[in-house]
Amino acid sequence: MGMISEFKAFAMKGNVVDLAIGVIIGGAFGKIVSSLIEDVITPLLLKPALSAANLSKIEELTVLGGVKYGMFLSAVINFIIIAFVLFMIIKGINASKKKEEVTTPAPAPAGPTQEELLIQIRDLLKK
Repeated sequence: MGMISEFKAFAMKGNVVDLAIGVIIGGAFGKIVSSLIEDVITPLLLKPALSAANLSKIEELTVLGGVKYGMFLSAVINFIIIAFVLFMIIKGINASKKKEEVTTPAPAPAGPTQEELLIQIRDLLKK
């Protein structure tokens, strides 16, 4: 029973659950980026170049009879888009954190300490 309870405690830690959620979301995000490249960017931006090469997809680009550098170019474009989107997300998060820091009021200054109050009372009693 000890090993099962240890495994349950390990599996239910926040970091493990967060990592699992991140992996699942990352997989879905990868599909979105792939669709963006294949269905939007390639037809809009690369259509003239691909039609000049008599190709329909960037993945079909080859050199020296069989080296598929089009697959590499597609992976590089995917990486650049993912990196840019993540940069924009992080930039937005950092900007919102700065706004929160600015809008939070500064704590009120602490009043005099107990010793200072006693000194003031003593001085008043002396007068």
